Parts: sequence; C-alpha cells; structure tokens
Amino acid sequence: MLYSIRNSFVLILIFLFAVSSVAQSDWQRWEKSEINYLKTSITSERDFSYSNSNLTYLFSKTLINTYWLLISDLDGDNCPFHPSCSSFLIQSIQETNLLQGTLMFFDRFTRDSNPVNREQHYPVYKNYRYYDPPALYTLNRERVHYIPPYTVVE
Repeated sequence: MLYSIRNSFVLILIFLFAVSSVAQSDWQRWEKSEINYLKTSITSERDFSYSNSNLTYLFSKTLINTYWLLISDLDGDNCPFHPSCSSFLIQSIQETNLLQGTLMFFDRFTRDSNPVNREQHYPVYKNYRYYDPPALYTLNRERVHYIPPYTVVE
C-alpha cells in the first residue's frame, strides 16, 4: 500500500512538473496578432491605361476595359489561368496582330472551357492558377520554351 501511494505521488509530481513547464507565466503574455482576411484580387494587377496609339490596339483595349468594368468585376475572379483570358487577349494582340491574337485567344478559351485533367497539361503559377502566357504560343521559335506540368512558376 505504501508503495502504491509513493508511486501515485511521484506520478502526480511528474504531471505537475510537465504542466508547469509549458504553462504561461506572467512575464510571457499572449500578444495580439494582426490577421489580414482580405484576399488579393487580380483587379489590382489590371492596367486600364492606353500605352499604344495603334488603332487595333486602341479598339481591342477599349473592348477589354469595357469587359473588365461591366462583366469581369461583377462576375468575380473565376479564370483558372494566369494571365486571365482578357489579359491573354491583350498580350497576344500586342505580341502579334489583331487576327493572330484573336485566334490565340479563342484557342485558349476553348482549352479553358475543358476542366478535365488540366493539371496534367499546365504548370502552376504561384497563386495556384495554371500558367499559360501567350509567349508560349507565338510563332517565333526563340521565344517558345516548354515548361513541364506540375512545376511551380514564380
């Protein structure tokens, strides 16, 4: 009986020591942490300015700005690709011409509408979107480079 009381006392002392070693003391206080619940939006990355005086660029940029203001901002940030489809259109028109840029956009748009096995075809951008810039589809061989799927692009 004396042996079991002594073992119980030792176990209680070990338990109290373990609890008091991780307990919060007066000199160590919990501090308030600033948590930011705001999600970064792709609308902050949009460029609404006109940087070129080319007539086709002005026409397409006006259409894209109208789309951004009237449809995309109200619909939300739903494009699974980086850059978004509208930014892809602007970049492809800047890199090629109006006809080729529009064809590149429709090719991308048809690939965007197929949600099956996307992760097997595209690398991933840092914000968990599929990386698919227009530079990968231009006809200039020096600019096209292959990025394997499942790689993270910064």
